[in-house]
Amino acid sequence: MKIALVIDDALARPDGVQEYVRTMGRAMGERGHEVHVLCSGEAGSPPVGVAAVHSLTSNIGVTFNGNGLRTPRPASRQRLREHLTAEHYDVVHVQTPHSPFFAARVVREARRVQGGDVRIVATFHILPDGVVSEWATRALGLTLRRNLRLFDAFAAVSAPAAAFALRAFDIDASVIPNAVRVDEIAAQAAAQPWPPDPQRRAVIAFLGRLVERKGAVELVEAVAALPVDVRDKVALRIGGKGPLAGRIEELVVSHRLGDTVSLEGFVADDAKPGFMAAADLAVFPATGGESFGIVLTEAMAAGAGAVLGGDNPGYAWTLDNPAAVIDPRDTTAFAARLATLVADREERTAIHAQQAARVRDFDVSVVARRVLSLYDRRR
Repeated sequence: MKIALVIDDALARPDGVQEYVRTMGRAMGERGHEVHVLCSGEAGSPPVGVAAVHSLTSNIGVTFNGNGLRTPRPASRQRLREHLTAEHYDVVHVQTPHSPFFAARVVREARRVQGGDVRIVATFHILPDGVVSEWATRALGLTLRRNLRLFDAFAAVSAPAAAFALRAFDIDASVIPNAVRVDEIAAQAAAQPWPPDPQRRAVIAFLGRLVERKGAVELVEAVAALPVDVRDKVALRIGGKGPLAGRIEELVVSHRLGDTVSLEGFVADDAKPGFMAAADLAVFPATGGESFGIVLTEAMAAGAGAVLGGDNPGYAWTLDNPAAVIDPRDTTAFAARLATLVADREERTAIHAQQAARVRDFDVSVVARRVLSLYDRRR
């Protein structure tokens, strides 16, 4: 098959939707399909398994759902029509919610150029981060109502995302999660181990953007609230960059955590598995706006001792274990849970075993088969 993966942004950005496109592009390429990515903004070099990346319009910057995003400028219908006529894709796979100015126009022009000779599908990726983003997404759903009728099938990356897609867009989506290359990440972790704590303390690790909804500030506050005898046995490593780095540094000073907390800065992609594998607890206390949580599955695949996530619906669904879900806004309860798991190796081991089995549900070998079934015209 000739497949077009459509995304309303530059492919090179390090966000979850881009990671989905890169992973699916590689998976489909490995299975003998010709994969193209249609994007806005900079095209960059094609990722592994992708034949070509086509940038068909430019971007402008916006903030939505707690993220800094770029949204496409209106794409030329003639340019899209010429591209689709020349390439003649078998499948157009849109990442949604999508822009009326780019992906929606790709869908309309694909139908005009090829009629029923192309299968158009979508994967729904988001959950709202509050009332404003929920109503904004509902408004977008109304705007896209006619465009959505041009699709043949829909998927969503989690059950909560599917429920929101039905509520906001009135689309019935099957659940096909994000994929992770489990064995490859485990091998990377083994090949590039992160140094252990020289004092042999229990390592708590966070990896992600230092922005409000990812919960790094809440994690530092919880570590500060640990009893002194527990805190002395803990090393907190924070990997990532973002606008809250200065605030976190201030908290480290004000709580006298200089010997406990290390800000590791940017962690390169090939070093991430080793960083997470070195953690006794990999903690991702996102407060909301998460439809799935690729970082959770990457940490599980890397072999982190136990992976904890914030009590937002997307993370809770992915973890599928109440023992691994924490409330980042309740500092006292958060600290108590950390203290329990630092002390209780057996509970960490039990969580680890459940997560080693759970992450296999998200392995690319399983997910790619389900995505291919979405592409099947016989459905």
